[in-house]
Amino acid sequence: MTEQCVLIIDDEPDIRELLEITLLRMGLDTLTAGNVEEALQQITTHEPHLCLTDMKLPDGSGIDIVRFLQKNHPYIPVAVITAFGSMNTAVEALKAGAYDFVSKPVDLPKLRDLIQTALKLSDASSGDTGPDDAPNQDNGRILGSSTAMQQLKKTIGKLARSQAPVYIHGESGSGKELVANEIHQLSPRQKGPFIPVNCGAIPENLVESEFFGHKKGSFTGAVSDKQGLFQAAHKGTLFLDEVADLPLTMQVKLLRAIQERAIKPVGGLEEIPIDVRILSATHKSLEHEVAAGSFRQDLYYRLNVIKLKVPPLRERSDDIQTLADFFLKKIAERWQMPPIKLAQNARHALQLYAFPGNVRELENILERACTLCEDNLINTEDLHLPTSIDIPQPASAPPSVEHAPSAMQAVDPDTAQPAPPSAQCAPEQWTPNTGAGDERSMILQALDQTRWNRTRAAEILGMSFRQLRYRIQKYELDNT
Repeated sequence: MTEQCVLIIDDEPDIRELLEITLLRMGLDTLTAGNVEEALQQITTHEPHLCLTDMKLPDGSGIDIVRFLQKNHPYIPVAVITAFGSMNTAVEALKAGAYDFVSKPVDLPKLRDLIQTALKLSDASSGDTGPDDAPNQDNGRILGSSTAMQQLKKTIGKLARSQAPVYIHGESGSGKELVANEIHQLSPRQKGPFIPVNCGAIPENLVESEFFGHKKGSFTGAVSDKQGLFQAAHKGTLFLDEVADLPLTMQVKLLRAIQERAIKPVGGLEEIPIDVRILSATHKSLEHEVAAGSFRQDLYYRLNVIKLKVPPLRERSDDIQTLADFFLKKIAERWQMPPIKLAQNARHALQLYAFPGNVRELENILERACTLCEDNLINTEDLHLPTSIDIPQPASAPPSVEHAPSAMQAVDPDTAQPAPPSAQCAPEQWTPNTGAGDERSMILQALDQTRWNRTRAAEILGMSFRQLRYRIQKYELDNT
């Protein structure tokens, strides 16, 4: 079949006719079916480029079509038409493998956009590369050939073919943003923007304006209209990093934006349609946050349609040498210096180290070693690897979900060495009135003595984790 063809599956002739007219005006060929049995015959015989199916059919449901395609023709995208307000049904379809969903009454401009994007995906899948090979292509963005990474790359390839929200869970420094970017780059949205945002770094009183934008004069300081992150990510992907840090008031508004696919700027009167795919991540356990009442359960279910775990570096130790060589080459190029090599003893030491800070820690260790080494050769002593990674919790610390012994605590990415007692800062040493220079130094000191365990550093400084995260960004300490 050379012409691009779309199969329309609906038991109502009027709906089929409306959709046919819309598709024909787009220059597409069409096939129709009134039930599941007819649809499966059409798919088997003609292998269309895209399927549009109603959810309720006389002899089954749209989910049956989705599952058949996932099993027998995984590279044919399928969009499901659901009744208005049937968000649970839409989520079920996305989990089953649907590309996207459309609510009744069908918004024809949105439908056209969906079809055009889905057909790009179908075209990209029609080459000689088979379904099992495409996700494993190493394009240089995600390094590693360990079993865990091969499985991750394969899963990323599958997720890139959907519009379903993906919740990326992993320890700090494991590469969650890199994974999100890879999903975007392999998706039909790759020509659109990829907008990452650290939800914990935005002051609470500015969150709504940052996400949705604002109109001139809507509040003090709003001297002009401002575009929000959702509008900036239109036709692309919005990556919500550390989504667990969003305040509850913003969680309600985010949920509405995701469900309605529209946003209202601060001070605006009308909603603006947006076409954005949502990817989210956090090193925390959202399940624990929901149980603690700090994260809305309904938003959790909307973000966690598909959950993707990024393995920590200790679970893919076969990739340590590859990553180390990559970072050393990158550092040498950035510093414009001769190639830097790892001695065999240093390679062995890296292989035995657990890397509680994951890939980010590996890069930081190698940067420091490049500064300290002689003759561009890194030995074990240049790495300065810690011999212990346990931090005793203060006896006075109140019990909380975040600090309670749990599976999540066992994989806390920021676990680090205890600081010497003489170097400890008492909480009362920090006050909001501390000068900017002094505050920056004290924060940096606390981070250094806890090996960048932000949770522990916040306790030492007597501030909340959110306050510390904001100041780290404010003083650009991540770049130090």
